[in-house]
Amino acid sequence: MTRYKLPATVIAIGLVSFFNDLASEMVTPFIPILIATVLGAGPVILGLVEGVADAAASIFKLWAGHYSDRKHGRRKKMMVFGYGLSNLARPLLGLVSNWGALLLLRSLDRAGKGLRNAPRDALLADSARAEIHGLAYGFHRAMDNAGALGGTLLAVAALSWMHWPVSEVILWSGVPGVLVLLVLIFGVREPPLTPEPAGLKAEQERQPIQLSWTLLSPIMRRYLLVLVLFTFARASETFILLRGNELGMSLVHVLLLWALLNICKSAASLPGGRMADAFGKQRITIISWSGYALSFVLLGLVEHSSSLWFATVLYGLLIGLGEGSERALISLYADERERGTAFGWYHLAVGISAIPAGVLFGTIWHYWNAGDAFLFAGALSLLSVLLLRFWSFRDISIGVK
Repeated sequence: MTRYKLPATVIAIGLVSFFNDLASEMVTPFIPILIATVLGAGPVILGLVEGVADAAASIFKLWAGHYSDRKHGRRKKMMVFGYGLSNLARPLLGLVSNWGALLLLRSLDRAGKGLRNAPRDALLADSARAEIHGLAYGFHRAMDNAGALGGTLLAVAALSWMHWPVSEVILWSGVPGVLVLLVLIFGVREPPLTPEPAGLKAEQERQPIQLSWTLLSPIMRRYLLVLVLFTFARASETFILLRGNELGMSLVHVLLLWALLNICKSAASLPGGRMADAFGKQRITIISWSGYALSFVLLGLVEHSSSLWFATVLYGLLIGLGEGSERALISLYADERERGTAFGWYHLAVGISAIPAGVLFGTIWHYWNAGDAFLFAGALSLLSVLLLRFWSFRDISIGVK
């Protein structure tokens, strides 16, 4: 396995994501609980809220990535604006009294995510050698999930030991949000611009980077189309928390379940990134998606809270394994000048499916039961794996690194 050190900017972006998820996960686990208890709604509304919020993010993802490419790879300002918007809107969720206000603030939070994600992912690729892109994205996902774990444990401590109400825990999420911006502003450095030969620079200005879907490579387009289908299976993880609540778990136990999920994802992300660099990003993505199908089938068969813990651990380990490789594939198939745009298409492909996917999952849950919803997602993800292997990657060797 080729060994290179992670650049300082990659580490700094990892810290940004750590603190951001620390703040986010002091809020996110409470959303299904707020909807089910305080606001008196159910799984359909949860699916609508999460779907609209993710769609709000996707609206900006393609534009933000493309905009950062047009600015010759200057991506940091867009990241500052995106992280700032999220960390302004998120603490205000502690003050909501109806699901409409919750929908608005959650959408603003996710819109900030839309503005930052594609430029951030492109900056990670810009800052690391191609030989360690899997490791770079795996490290980033590990830090992201570690922050999610820390935020959840802080929420548990605040509820159990300090006896804070949920609204106060959510308001305090603004503190790590400030740390996000401090690390981003003072710790993240963009790579210096490489001077272009006069003739090449003029040619590039005459042929600006295009946003057209048809200009993406055939492999990229097939991959993104299958990813849209897979997103219909990849329902919001907050449904796992709702299932725990439905099975009679206490709020603290639900939060601990969320913490365990993020431990497993974080533990698997870094070795998953190394494996992607060593054995092929396509191969690790296929294994991860197959594991997702298996774990959602198991979640569909859960009837007791004890078995929900086991299914959640398996889900976290297998999905965490492929989080880095799934993104690294974009950098593999994208031209260096168009990375922001390519990541924008990636995030848009995920986001455009969010509303129908969330509502569909919630509707199956509401009119049938939770087991049928998870089993449906498992079957759909298995179909996605088959299409990924035999259609998206049909023209390439799966062992390509």
